[in-house]
Amino acid sequence: MRAVDIIIKKRDGGELTSEEITFFVQGYTSESIPDYQAAAWAMAVVIRGMSMRETTALTLAMAHSGQILDLSDIARRVVDKHSTGGVGDKTTLVVGPLVAACGLPVGKMSGRGLGFSGGTIDKLESIPGLRVDLTLAEFKSQLRRVGLVVAGQTSDLAPADGKLYALRDITGTVENIPLIASSIMSKKIAGGADAIVLDVKAGSGAFMKTLEEALALANTMIDIGRDAGRDVAAVISSMEQPLGYAIGNALEVKEAILSLQGQAPPDFLEHCLTIAGYMLLLGGKVVNLADARRLLEQVLSQGKAFEKFREFIAAQHGNLEVIDHPDKLPQARFVKTLTAPQGGYIAGVHALDLGWAAVRLGAGRNKKDDRINHAVGFVIHAKVGDKVVEDQPLVTIHADDEFHLEEAGETCRKAIRLSLTPVSPLPLILQTLHG
Repeated sequence: MRAVDIIIKKRDGGELTSEEITFFVQGYTSESIPDYQAAAWAMAVVIRGMSMRETTALTLAMAHSGQILDLSDIARRVVDKHSTGGVGDKTTLVVGPLVAACGLPVGKMSGRGLGFSGGTIDKLESIPGLRVDLTLAEFKSQLRRVGLVVAGQTSDLAPADGKLYALRDITGTVENIPLIASSIMSKKIAGGADAIVLDVKAGSGAFMKTLEEALALANTMIDIGRDAGRDVAAVISSMEQPLGYAIGNALEVKEAILSLQGQAPPDFLEHCLTIAGYMLLLGGKVVNLADARRLLEQVLSQGKAFEKFREFIAAQHGNLEVIDHPDKLPQARFVKTLTAPQGGYIAGVHALDLGWAAVRLGAGRNKKDDRINHAVGFVIHAKVGDKVVEDQPLVTIHADDEFHLEEAGETCRKAIRLSLTPVSPLPLILQTLHG
């Protein structure tokens, strides 16, 4: 069996066998198949697609490219969540502590930024000293002691996906349902969670641009999860504008900290409570979503979720001084606020344009080995439907050089649109699915 024959077969529209997929995944993991052949294969998949059988086979091959974590000795049910990616999506940083503070363990293996979408690991690395490269033994130990762990993908768990994930980011092969579904679910299966809540974004600032595409992805992942014996739910949410106000690694960490202290943007809070509610439901902690909401609001208002966040950060050696004083997080050299040129209503905040603008500022990667600038990004001051007056702040730009500051300003002026007539707020949760 040769890698080139598998590439050609998929390029020509053929359906790969489970043996061919396993051969390719194992070869790429062992480095007998190089990056350039993996990139060619991924592009063939993007162009030709994959059947459900192929997608499941790819998921299982990537999950079994390393160890499968067994968490049954820690708790009866361990829950996890995963977002398909969006602009300003710092949900894990709030949902994890919320759910863990309710007494349900959350063990999460997270990724780095992908294209215009920021990654949880990149955000967490804004915190000085914080470790994300945990061994499997450390992962399990912290989950048992703290009830919450968020770690980077290790070479032991789904290593094939770790390699392919990084390659897709810089080869134009991100927006594909089989590749996205298999990437997500291979990590979830390898990570050992019993129940998984999928946060599937739809809209301009998501990889799935339409509700129909998001539903197709969600149903694919639910089917994979069911076949693997996992309990899976999906929340389809709108990404027509950024989630919350902050875009960029340290800025989003600061917003997450403030959210856990009762100062969350309304849309972000509602989104987090919805995701966390389904996690409690699937984890068997509550019997209905109303009970989940009451419990979550209680641990948030009593400060228990923020204390769990501090405990989690300390366990991974993060500097608690910046958690208690978020202004000590990385700061950009230049900060500039753009104001409304006239009064009116916010008609649009184009998430995709702002996501790519953040990448150009340095908050994301253009090449596989690019270094992240944790300080740069945007803070939006108004949402679609909000009424604004002349000279009211619309967005604050955080940049590390004047050229990118001015470039980002031009993007923001185009991305944030005003209307002279009232505009309805955008919906947040579009649909929910439970397999």
